[in-house]
Amino acid sequence: MSQGTASQSATDASASGETADVVSSGGPIDHEHLDRHTFGNPDLAREVLGLFARQAEQLGARLGNAETPEGLVRVVHTLKGSARGVGAWRVVDEAERVEAVLRTEQAADLASLRAALDEARDFIAMTLDAV
Repeated sequence: MSQGTASQSATDASASGETADVVSSGGPIDHEHLDRHTFGNPDLAREVLGLFARQAEQLGARLGNAETPEGLVRVVHTLKGSARGVGAWRVVDEAERVEAVLRTEQAADLASLRAALDEARDFIAMTLDAV
């Protein structure tokens, strides 16, 4: 999908009274990326965001409960892939950093990953509530 199509989708969403946040860029979620992956369908974008928010909640809880370093790497890696799918680039960046540290068998500070995750989840909740 071209940039023009994403911009047109944002214009169409705005004209129809839908929140442009679902299809515009900026904030913790890259909505242009999400729009491309959901074919400009705002209903599908909302569904995908809701799925990510639920998975992020579950994986976020598992960050502190992983029983082994390998288990924590799997949780972080899964979170990274999920975040990449919706364009939550700060979550992706923090997950990559944590994953790299864990793979060197060192303890990793999870605070910035948790903060990025909370920011993305809060933004999604606000976006979904606005529609």
